[in-house]
Amino acid sequence: MSDPAADLSALHDVARIKGLLEQCARDGRAISYSELLLTLGFRFTRPKMRAVCKTVDRIDMLTAQEGAPALAVLVVREGDGLPGQGWWTGRTDYQGQWTGPQAQAHIAKLQSKVFAYWKGRGG
Repeated sequence: MSDPAADLSALHDVARIKGLLEQCARDGRAISYSELLLTLGFRFTRPKMRAVCKTVDRIDMLTAQEGAPALAVLVVREGDGLPGQGWWTGRTDYQGQWTGPQAQAHIAKLQSKVFAYWKGRGG
């Protein structure tokens, strides 16, 4: 399991987390908040999730500058496979509910663009 003394700087390691998300994109899969935190050496807690989400937001700013699709859409809840509420707030490209079939379809469309972009790109 995770180490209680794990290095908290891992939650803010843009290069490491970006690399993990890019690998998920190349693999054509999403990653849950819990799995992402576990990979970084932590058990899921809301404060750690919020910290890693801030890092993922920074990564999305970088990918936008690089002309690549946003990777945050790959980080999802285990229960329904959708991003959390923070991802949805302030979005201008979607006006529907944050859960349910319409949300699932929207996320699937965005994720497929990410997968297509990263397919075949080296790591």
